[in-house]
Amino acid sequence: MDKYKDTSESQPEIIVIGAAVIDTLVCPAEPDVFEAGSFPAENISMSPGGDALNEATVLAKLGKKVRLETVIGDDEAGRYLLEHCARCGIEVPEDAVRGEYVTGINVVLVRKDGRRNFLTNANGTLRKLLLSDIHMPFADSAGIISFASIFVFPHIGAAELKTIFSQAKSHGKTVCADMTKRKNNETAADLRPALQYVDYLLPNDEEAMLLTGKDTVEDAAAELEKAGALHVVIKAGARGCYVKDDRYSRWIPAEQGVCCLDTTGAGDSFAAGFIYALSEGKDILSCAEYANHCGAKAIQVIGAVKWL
Repeated sequence: MDKYKDTSESQPEIIVIGAAVIDTLVCPAEPDVFEAGSFPAENISMSPGGDALNEATVLAKLGKKVRLETVIGDDEAGRYLLEHCARCGIEVPEDAVRGEYVTGINVVLVRKDGRRNFLTNANGTLRKLLLSDIHMPFADSAGIISFASIFVFPHIGAAELKTIFSQAKSHGKTVCADMTKRKNNETAADLRPALQYVDYLLPNDEEAMLLTGKDTVEDAAAELEKAGALHVVIKAGARGCYVKDDRYSRWIPAEQGVCCLDTTGAGDSFAAGFIYALSEGKDILSCAEYANHCGAKAIQVIGAVKWL
């Protein structure tokens, strides 16, 4: 697994692990789109997407040196993503490009209230990442390792996450992790072997309550802390976010007066904002406030990373 060595040409501050795809966004797209032969959407656009690429893009545009650990296809869509990364200054390993894969493309149907429905390519790269695709040991220069979404990849479960996170911690890295909804009725206890190595866990409220079986954000956060996460920060949309660790049990309110156009990538922008502030030495409450700010910026535009 020792594929990558730190060199003077490659000095990332932050390594982000996860999916990189293309989002084709349609807005607005209400349910009656399926009842008409054609539907006059006000906006149809293409944008880089995927949790890890969204995080990496925000961090790079905020001035951080970022390495993206992902897989993409050797195709037109893959080249589009590589060009985007080159423009943003995001480092991508050469062997991330795979001739046997088709780059994932999502169709994102955005309703007038900002809610989304997704069409995803089951044969694309969205869920293809394997443990063997991740270059370890991580670069000495990287202080933070972010796994952009637990539960996205079928072949990266609790055991594989433990390998990634323990490898990072053994080299003195700070480990951050986001997640999506569980896929196979996993529980917080199932993730305990991996969560004990996580410094900052950043789920949203629905994901956290589903995973823990709890009915409130507060109880879900306490359960995730009990399962091993050192700090838990739960995203809760218009409510802001909830911070739980051995010092704080506190709500950080969302920014006010925000007009929501599209929630695509809002959680990724939140996570990136949190990680950026963390990398600047800010305390957890300041990180959460800045994360709320980035999430609020993201929902005011169409597309995951168009706000920067």
